[in-house]
Amino acid sequence: MTPELRQACERALHVLTSAGETLKAGRGMLFILEQIGCRRLARLLRLPPFVWGVELGYRIVASNRTAFSRVLFRNS
Repeated sequence: MTPELRQACERALHVLTSAGETLKAGRGMLFILEQIGCRRLARLLRLPPFVWGVELGYRIVASNRTAFSRVLFRNS
């Protein structure tokens, strides 16, 4: 793994498809969502303006991983 790829992977999810396509961030999440059986939802969210919201939401969560982890995965 090159240093540039390592830095890119630290910022966002990368999915390599069997067709050789690389999907990053929100689009990668939509691909995974489709693969686990939520095809209709994933296809709907790929359409503009929904995909823009997915990408924005991904950036917000990725930029604040620590805060989201503290809130969502704290011990009760």
